[in-house]
Amino acid sequence: MPHIRVLRHYIHTPYLVMAAFEAVVIAAVTFAGSFTRYGMWPDTAEFLPTAITFSIVMVFSMAAMGVYESRVREGFMGMTLRTAVSIFLIGTMIVAVLSYLIPALSIERGVLLFAVLETFAAVVVVRWITMQFISDDALKSRIVVLGAGHRALKIATRMRRKSDRRAFILLGFIDLDPERAEVSSHGAKLLARPNRLLDYCTANDVDEIVVAVDGRDEDSMPVDELVDCRLSGIDVCDVQEFFEREACKLDVDILRPAWLAFSDGFVTSRWRSINKRTFDIVVATVMLILTSPIMAITAICVAFEHRFHQTVLYRQLRVGRNDTLFRVYKFRSMRPDVADDDTEFAAHNDPRVTRVGRFIRKTRIDELPQLFNVLRGDMSFVGPRPEQPVHVDKFAREIPYYSQRHRIKPGITGWAQLCYPYGTSVADAKEKLQYDLYYLKNQSLFLDLVILLQTVEVVMVGEGAR
Repeated sequence: MPHIRVLRHYIHTPYLVMAAFEAVVIAAVTFAGSFTRYGMWPDTAEFLPTAITFSIVMVFSMAAMGVYESRVREGFMGMTLRTAVSIFLIGTMIVAVLSYLIPALSIERGVLLFAVLETFAAVVVVRWITMQFISDDALKSRIVVLGAGHRALKIATRMRRKSDRRAFILLGFIDLDPERAEVSSHGAKLLARPNRLLDYCTANDVDEIVVAVDGRDEDSMPVDELVDCRLSGIDVCDVQEFFEREACKLDVDILRPAWLAFSDGFVTSRWRSINKRTFDIVVATVMLILTSPIMAITAICVAFEHRFHQTVLYRQLRVGRNDTLFRVYKFRSMRPDVADDDTEFAAHNDPRVTRVGRFIRKTRIDELPQLFNVLRGDMSFVGPRPEQPVHVDKFAREIPYYSQRHRIKPGITGWAQLCYPYGTSVADAKEKLQYDLYYLKNQSLFLDLVILLQTVEVVMVGEGAR
């Protein structure tokens, strides 16, 4: 099973197994670190809570840096670098703080040093071995696509990289109409229509059929054969469901209203709203307490840079839930001559950005005042990025389903911000909308926690900042 679904969010199973296995290895290595330091094994019952805590912290630190995300395309070396940052910087700092706050879980500095070094070495070795299995075709689903037209073309063009196909092997596209095949122009493998679909699937060990038939070919779709395959244990799914599972987004180019009407998800309830609001208040309050020294220093630096002629915060009109307008707060990061209501997107190395502004944008410190928007109820901690009204009007005219992103509160961070870099064009807005729709469909407290955890990676790496 390449994926499992936890509270409607898809997780790549091999990476989940890898995280669990590494947690056990790290706990064992913690004991080894104590042995290296003192030359004897610690008492198991006494040291086990410390080892488990150390293991959990390290695994969560690596998860925060995106180590267990199949969408990361940096390869083994990139994953190793992320692991080093996770263990030596984030994980070690958290363990040190916990040791100070909770003496019962404290770990002696010499033991911590050896445990950290040995954990990194062990994880790298285990990771290299595990990655060989994750890349092994035996763990992947064997799929065939029914259709070779416009909808099938999306798979051929958007799922062409090896990193996009970590969970499946694409055997080819079954062409229902050879004269209208579009995937062949992109080097995709075309398959002749078999006399009996079940016989082909059985002979080629097909695990799943992805139905990507265009509307004009629906009359020729072999429904009876698909039913026969489904009842024989072969999964059958729609191409939109396939994209949702494999890419964690909804493709608006092939999105049909009927699919939206009958698909699961898009759950809104009073209980969900209460949980969401409680989560926002708790997280925003904790973040305000933890970041108040940083915000105070930033305010002083911004005030000095602007020679005390400008307010340290700027307030800009944005579109919120149900198209209501509100003022978003941010630290001022551009020159004094840039108005608060300026509608121009920030460009790469934008000359309007000040020296202090460049740093606080890179580290996302400029967005910390939005915590007050969260407490006010204008925003949520997790949700789509709030846009200016002029951009919303433009995107809504040119991008289908764009207005649907305003059915929930905008957020400081979000699924689209994690999965796609900062964009300024209609094409960028369209791509980010597909991730926003995935979040809108599958939102839950669990997904909010996943996004919040992985936002650490965005801040540490500085991805998408301008």
